[in-house]
Amino acid sequence: MPTPPITYDDFARVDLRVGRVIEVLPFPKARNPSWKVRVDLGDLGEKWSSAQITNYTAEQLVGSLVVCVCNFPPRNIAGFMSEVLVLGAPDADGNVILLSPRKNDDGRDLVAPGAKIF
Repeated sequence: MPTPPITYDDFARVDLRVGRVIEVLPFPKARNPSWKVRVDLGDLGEKWSSAQITNYTAEQLVGSLVVCVCNFPPRNIAGFMSEVLVLGAPDADGNVILLSPRKNDDGRDLVAPGAKIF
């Protein structure tokens, strides 16, 4: 069921940015299986996220580009401050599939960390 309509101004207040995963650590204190993920957001610096994306290995995540919400207030999750929300969509099995910008035909990234999404 769709959520109630919003205006473009509502959407424009959400700071969506491209980030590059630069570190992934285990998060055994989390209630649900999660990683601690450090993301390079270009001019915004490096931010941490608690992300329920354990269907990916740490090796698969490091170096990948992700899409993040950058202007939520930090959230304390089991004693860890999660500063950004890494976005994904569930597949048929309930695994979170990360949202990521496209790559060039030769596999190179088309956008840089910190790029604003609009």
